[in-house]
Amino acid sequence: MPKGVLLVNLGSPDSFAIKDVKRYLKEFLMDERVIDLPYLLRYALVHGVILNTRPPKTSKAYQKIWWSEGSPLIVISRWLTEKVQRKVSVPVVLAMRYGNPNIANALKELHSKGVDEVLLIPLYPQYAMATTETIEVLTEKLIKASYPNMRLTKFPAFFHRPEYIEALAQVVRAHLGTAPFDHLLFSYHGVPERHLYKTTPTSAHKHIVEGVTCCDPYSEEGTHCYRSHCFETTRLLAEKLGLEKGKYSQAFQSRLGKDKWITPFTSDKIIELARNGVKKLAVIAPAFVADCVETLEEIEIVGGKSFRKNGGENFKMIPCLNDSDLWVQALSSWINEETRDER
Repeated sequence: MPKGVLLVNLGSPDSFAIKDVKRYLKEFLMDERVIDLPYLLRYALVHGVILNTRPPKTSKAYQKIWWSEGSPLIVISRWLTEKVQRKVSVPVVLAMRYGNPNIANALKELHSKGVDEVLLIPLYPQYAMATTETIEVLTEKLIKASYPNMRLTKFPAFFHRPEYIEALAQVVRAHLGTAPFDHLLFSYHGVPERHLYKTTPTSAHKHIVEGVTCCDPYSEEGTHCYRSHCFETTRLLAEKLGLEKGKYSQAFQSRLGKDKWITPFTSDKIIELARNGVKKLAVIAPAFVADCVETLEEIEIVGGKSFRKNGGENFKMIPCLNDSDLWVQALSSWINEETRDER
């Protein structure tokens, strides 16, 4: 049975032009697993409020970080795909959940190569409804509609895999080296608390305590718990780097609207650390495998400015895994293991 691999990340506008940003935001925010409100309420919020106010601001954010080759997320993801393809024997195709290249065309390409068994790898280390789940659901829907004989295998969240943790540790060591820092902040993308209730309907989420994990990430209830996956990634990487207690902390970024999101917020934490005497702050974003507007603009530019404004001096944004050697090696080894012909 011919096998192939579909790598999927979030996506990006085709350009930083307002019209392209608006089209992208519409597709992104109308996803019921991103803004999980009833359709009419979601439509009113997105079309009546967000798309009339947010595109110019988002456009400016993208313009700050745009490369001559295009969106950093797309460019880096293509580099990664090309490097992985050279290390595996099955076809590897890249897609984005929103925008281009899209999942429908990626499946068409795999089908044209004779593939009838697809290994789907969402490029999100920690499982979340608004990331992993929406990719899995859409891919299943498209396969059912157009390629009913195609078999789909879903690669699970890899927040704890030794290869992923070691790749992160190598990036940290390479970019911090022997330069001293006062504190390392782990910044993960935020989600509304209600998303935790939906993916992991357990009593653990009824009494969330800030700074304390809610589930055992290795238990059945923790299989789809984004928050506990983040805590475990932090624990494992801090252990790998030999960080002492008090030298690191964890926060969540990019909240939207007035709903209750998981805390503490990265923007608040950066200010708090600066005001509490941290002069040299390093930040890593383990929920992102490729640098994007959230890491390059929201944290590095806006977060760095906020840190210095509140008394901090040296702000270092550690790059994502991007197309680093150990990350390429990790992905390639997982693919080779999952697609090995056992007949």
